[in-house]
Amino acid sequence: MAVQTFSLEELKTRMQKSIGSLKDELTGLRTGRASASLLEPVQVEAYGGKMPLQQVATVTVPEARMLSVQVWDRSLAGAVEKAIRNSGLGLNPASEGAVIRVPLPELNEDRRRELTKVAHNYAEQARVAVRHIRRDGMDLLKKLEKDGHLAQDESRKFSDQVQSATDDAVGEIDNIVALKEQEIMQV
Repeated sequence: MAVQTFSLEELKTRMQKSIGSLKDELTGLRTGRASASLLEPVQVEAYGGKMPLQQVATVTVPEARMLSVQVWDRSLAGAVEKAIRNSGLGLNPASEGAVIRVPLPELNEDRRRELTKVAHNYAEQARVAVRHIRRDGMDLLKKLEKDGHLAQDESRKFSDQVQSATDDAVGEIDNIVALKEQEIMQV
């Protein structure tokens, strides 16, 4: 049976993936500025099934408060418009042939506060993921020490490094969510 080895770099990589996932989730939050990623979750009824919007159209940002959706197959324009309207994003698209314009309404104060709460929930999920990664690393260190594959001094040194990496990752998460909150609350 092969002996498991401890890799601090692997733990750091897993933590960075959690942070990357948080960044992806936060880009989907509407901040009053148009972002092509806003329409990523939209599914269009096309060709006998549901397809992601990106597979039937190109989304561009011509203005700060406007999205433009260029549908490749003109016959799908109505389905795309309907999918955007029914997506739950609070958007009201206007069709102009194969191009659909999606104006972004102003965010009111209540909606901004709601979005910051969602951002904080995403951040907490990322923190929990990082803590789970820390726990996995600590459990492996304890097992290696118990089985005699790692000296107590080395185990303690690695434990401190794991904790330091965790603190760094949580600090980065806090910074990311603080910037996003600032962006959301900006009028």
